[in-house]
Amino acid sequence: MSELTDLVLHAQTIAVYEPKSTVYVTLWGEKVLDSAMPTTALLTGTDANLAHSAALALEIIRRNGPQTRPDLAAETGLGRTALTQRIALLQEAGLLSEGEYGESTGGRHPRLLRFNASAGRVLAVEFGATSVTVGLTDLAGEIQALTSASQDIAEGPEPALSRAEQLAQTLLAEQPPQEARLWGVGVGLPGPVEYATGRPSAPPIMPGWDGYPVRERLTTAFQAPVWVDNEVNTLALGELRSRPELRNQDFFYVKVGTGIGAGLVSGGRLHRGAQGSAGDIGHVAVAGADHVPCRCGKYGCLEAVAGGGALSAQGLQAAKDGRSPFLEKRFVEAGTITAEDVVTAARHGDHFAVDAISASGRTIGSLLATFVNFFNPAMILMGGGVITGSGQLLASIREAVYQRSLPLATRDLTISTSHLDSRREGGVVGAAHLALDELFNPATFQRLITHGPPRSVQELQLPMASAQG
Repeated sequence: MSELTDLVLHAQTIAVYEPKSTVYVTLWGEKVLDSAMPTTALLTGTDANLAHSAALALEIIRRNGPQTRPDLAAETGLGRTALTQRIALLQEAGLLSEGEYGESTGGRHPRLLRFNASAGRVLAVEFGATSVTVGLTDLAGEIQALTSASQDIAEGPEPALSRAEQLAQTLLAEQPPQEARLWGVGVGLPGPVEYATGRPSAPPIMPGWDGYPVRERLTTAFQAPVWVDNEVNTLALGELRSRPELRNQDFFYVKVGTGIGAGLVSGGRLHRGAQGSAGDIGHVAVAGADHVPCRCGKYGCLEAVAGGGALSAQGLQAAKDGRSPFLEKRFVEAGTITAEDVVTAARHGDHFAVDAISASGRTIGSLLATFVNFFNPAMILMGGGVITGSGQLLASIREAVYQRSLPLATRDLTISTSHLDSRREGGVVGAAHLALDELFNPATFQRLITHGPPRSVQELQLPMASAQG
């Protein structure tokens, strides 16, 4: 076992097999690839301060990639003995493993310490207005399986969540038995969510969802802790966690789909506000639009004037009035007009569609300029079906933002489409990291490593005296 000379293992509790070149570890009485969470008894009694500092060390490796011991010591400020103790703890917990040799700075080449992302799975669910996407990821948020289906969120929580559960169970059934145990579930919903409770709060496009116990229902279904947030927050989090260059940045993520919303990131941290409603720009009033009703019950809201739903309604009226030959033909074929139809019409040079999208972009951009002056972000990332399909809309937004913002605020500002596809994997990656950030929170890490993956948020947050009792 020369390949394991530097590995800290306890022979009385962990059995190691080495068929050919693959190392297996037996825990919980099962042989699994790499390693998994140990039994409760293995790490029971771990000191809270030790667990907290071990979590901080693990966070460095999770965020920055494999580290040598000297590099990790420099990052954490821990001495050799203290660092060795924390590394041993993380290795015993199955969360850290030895990798290949790193660069030598004199003397023998040091081993790289790697985060064992394969130790568990996370379920991620992203709801849009008309679809649901479900994915399974490893503990690094890398997608292992992905599926999606049409689902109208306005049908209510029962059919929508049942559909998500069906998709998730199908994905889980396709996984090897040892990989089907979920560590957590992250969910994005297209409406305001009270983050502390995981319950939607008066969501305009989600009738029947107000106060619905989404967390409790999915916890029962999957026997794992569940965290729920607004979908634009999960999209922003997906970008933040998947792009190292954004780590300490200030940026907006703006989604223009059926509605309009924003996720705010300040200093590399998602900003939810006091109750979780930060970034709900779709219901900011637009000057001179007091006559336009919004689904929230008010008048003149941004999404009612310039969102995908507004483009759809304007396009339908133009098709009926004969002001758009392209949309008139489409209406005859399909019996309705969508925002995507208006975008397609604009790409074909339809004058009405071009004007409608330009007006929508100017309205969105003018409002964003106010937030640029107030928040001074380094960048604005744009996503959503309407943005993805229309370069013209993005150009109009850019033009309005640069025209109406202060020169200092826009001097280095970039406005671009998101890196991840907001209609596919973007929200799933973010929803997974929503759960992962909570699971590996240093404040609750002691509970995780002494008792294994929790079966609810409440269980993870139990005081250690109660948890051990």
